[in-house]
Amino acid sequence: MTETAPSISTKLEFIVDINRQEQADQLQKLLADQKEIENINIDLSSKRLVLNTTLQSSKIQKLIEQSLDTNAVLLGAGKPLGAAVSALYSNMNQPFERRTHGLIRFIQVDDEQCIIEGTVDGLLPNSSARIDIHEYGDLSGGCDSCGDYYDSSLSSSQKRSGESAGMLGQVMTDEHGTADFRLLNRRIRVPDIIGRSFVVQNSDSQRIACGIIARSAGLFENTKRLCTCSGATIWQERKEAKERFQ
Repeated sequence: MTETAPSISTKLEFIVDINRQEQADQLQKLLADQKEIENINIDLSSKRLVLNTTLQSSKIQKLIEQSLDTNAVLLGAGKPLGAAVSALYSNMNQPFERRTHGLIRFIQVDDEQCIIEGTVDGLLPNSSARIDIHEYGDLSGGCDSCGDYYDSSLSSSQKRSGESAGMLGQVMTDEHGTADFRLLNRRIRVPDIIGRSFVVQNSDSQRIACGIIARSAGLFENTKRLCTCSGATIWQERKEAKERFQ
C-alpha cells in the first residue's frame, strides 16, 4: 500500500558550505521559520546540519541553497534500518528533446513503513506517470531489461487481485513536466530492494526512465569529502550536479 506521507517525520543530515557564525545563525533562523522542520542542530566546525522534517530532502536543499547562496549536500537519512537511492536516466528509446531524469530516495522509518521521496523531470506537463520497483537491476538493455514488477510475500488475496509489492502507483506532474512526491509504503523494505530497479512509465505504459536502487548512507555514516573516482571535492561535485540539471 502506497499513500502520501505528509505527517511522517524523518531525520536528515546535511553538510552545508558555511564558515562563519553569522551564516550558521542565518541558517538556524531560516529553518526555524519552517513549521515542517524541527529539532535543528548545526555544528559549524564540521558544517553539519541535522534535523527532523516532513518535507522532501530536495526541498530543504533547495531552500538552503537559494536563501543563503551556498551549497548543501544530503549526507544521510533515517535510522540504521536502511536508506537507499536511485538516480534515474532516460530509456534508450526516448527522444533527445525529452530526456527524463530524476533522483529517488528510500528511508526505512520502522519495520513496517518506508518513505519514498523523489523528483522526476522531463515528463509531459500536467499529466500522470507511473512509478514502480522492478525485480532486476539490469540496465544492459535500457529499462526494458529491468524485468517485471518486484514482488514480495503478499497475501493470497493481494496476489489474486494482481497486485505486486513493487507497484507504487501514479504521480502527477506540474506545468513544467516535473513530478515531486513523498509517499509512505507499507509493503517494501529497503534491505529487500537493494540491487533492484526503479522504473517510470508514461500514460501509454512505456518505460521512459529507470535506475538501479543502491544503498545510501544512514545518519552519521557518510564522512566523504573527496570523490575517489574523480578527485573532486564534495562542493565541486554539487556545483557540477546543479549545472548538469539546470
